[in-house]
Amino acid sequence: MSETMSGTEDVRRDGGLRFSPWNLMLLLPFLCLVTPWWNAIEPRLFGMPFFYWSQFAFVLVGVGSVAVVYVRTRDEQSPEAVSARFDVDELDEGTAGRGGAR
Repeated sequence: MSETMSGTEDVRRDGGLRFSPWNLMLLLPFLCLVTPWWNAIEPRLFGMPFFYWSQFAFVLVGVGSVAVVYVRTRDEQSPEAVSARFDVDELDEGTAGRGGAR
C-alpha cells in the first residue's frame, strides 16, 4: 500500500488495479436513475417541470464528480511496467526472470 498526496490509502491488486475512496464519488450520478424520487412537476424552473431541470442538474453533478475524482487521483504513481525490469534481449529469448541467457 502507498500513501498518496491526497492523504488517502490505495489498495493495489494484481494487474495494476487500484481502489481509491474517491472512486466511490463516481456512483453519485447514478442517483438520477431512481426516477420515482424525481418524477414531479413542481417546483418549476423557467417553466420547466422539476423532472426535466433536475436531469439537467444531474449532468452537471456527473461532470463535477468526474472532475473531482480525476483531480484527486491523477498524481498517483502507476505500477512499474514489466518491460522496465527486464532487458529487451532477455524478453526476446524467453529467459526473463530465469537468471539470464542459457
